[in-house]
Amino acid sequence: MAKLDEIGAWLQKHLPALIKEHQVPGAAIAVSVGDEVIDYAAGVLNTATGVEATPDSLFQIGSITKVWTATLIMQLVDEGAVDLDAPVRTYVPEFRVADADATEAITVRQLLCHTSGFEGDIFTDTGVGDDCIEKYVPTLAAVPQLFTPGTMFSYNNAGYSVLGRVIEVLRGKPYDQCLRDHLFTPLGLTHAAANPYDAIRYRAALGHLQTKPDSAPEPAPVWSLARSNAAAGSMLAMRPRDLLTFARMHLRNGIGPDGSPVLSPASIAAMRERQADLPYLGMMGDSWGLGWEIFDFPETTVIGHDGGTIGQSSFFRAVPEHDVAVALFTNGGDVMQLYLAIVGKVLAEVANVTLPPLPTPGAATPADVSRYLGTYSSDVADVEISQDDEGRVWMHRRMKGVHAELGHVDEKIELTSLQGDTLITKTPIHGIHMPHAFVGDDGQGHALFLHSGRADKRVGA
Repeated sequence: MAKLDEIGAWLQKHLPALIKEHQVPGAAIAVSVGDEVIDYAAGVLNTATGVEATPDSLFQIGSITKVWTATLIMQLVDEGAVDLDAPVRTYVPEFRVADADATEAITVRQLLCHTSGFEGDIFTDTGVGDDCIEKYVPTLAAVPQLFTPGTMFSYNNAGYSVLGRVIEVLRGKPYDQCLRDHLFTPLGLTHAAANPYDAIRYRAALGHLQTKPDSAPEPAPVWSLARSNAAAGSMLAMRPRDLLTFARMHLRNGIGPDGSPVLSPASIAAMRERQADLPYLGMMGDSWGLGWEIFDFPETTVIGHDGGTIGQSSFFRAVPEHDVAVALFTNGGDVMQLYLAIVGKVLAEVANVTLPPLPTPGAATPADVSRYLGTYSSDVADVEISQDDEGRVWMHRRMKGVHAELGHVDEKIELTSLQGDTLITKTPIHGIHMPHAFVGDDGQGHALFLHSGRADKRVGA
């Protein structure tokens, strides 16, 4: 196709310069229109070794894995083995959180669309054995409930690890073997790895982290997060072209490359149905389906997901109306600006979709900030919202847990008005000004949650 050829020529010419401009060590991209696919790569997979990034190189796809996990669950729905609205304990009796009522009430659907309501960033390492997810589930027994299941959205990695256990119980084999047997094989994937032992057979990217604000990205200290979080996105790696094979199955009503059904049309449609709305959070979607993030652009609806692991970031968008998909994988640097430059160009040219501009801070501080002030907490950070003597509002984020161990630094940054109860960072974080919505009410006129995709609950005035 002429448009795809033009995009290919543009990528070949500009990708090396763009990754250099944004300090991205290496990147790989694939674009599909119908059955036609192009892919390109530039840079290196590891700055310490200098190994060249190629289109067949494997990058971790991070939380894009959640769409794969959701697909495995929907295959079980097709087989009559899973009822989306059944309690999770129907399939995993040992599942429990701190709140007894929530333990009994949380459903498979709520895990899929991030409305289960319990603390979600739980990255407990339970080893590398085939029983690691089985061992992980009981570690959630003391995890607090943030809100009543089904009442709001809060991104939840732990919930997807539990879904991984649902899959294991019903299939009778480890999660990574389920990926191979029920998706890799029927899709004919040749460059996909469910764990590091598979990935080492290929050219595999290593993530890179900035240890200081203005420093160049350096190789990450470890390759991946724990295997116990594999179903949430800690392990799965592949080349961009293989991700687009998965995308084209979804765009073909569940039909695989050889014409055999991988998922039913009913399940394909169900995964794209809106399940939960999000507060306005910049580049995040407008709502969530069963696995898919949903973007309501003026031109059409786009589905997708992003992923972030230790120094690797991935971006995945599909436009059903135009039979278009794009996957961009990176291993460090200012990835948000690279995403805007490359994916923005691709979608505009082949799908007539214009990415909305990222939000920018206004000059004003809210007249009354008393609703926002206080301390909010999650398993990965404590966040204090304060006001100084000059009336400026500050967000001080103190990292803890696995994020602190991996070198994520504390941040203190000024917030200004954006819209309504959403404030925005005055200076960029990882290349973008980040919106933070203050939602709910604690009964005393204060926001109950600080929401940036995850709902961090107020713990102090």
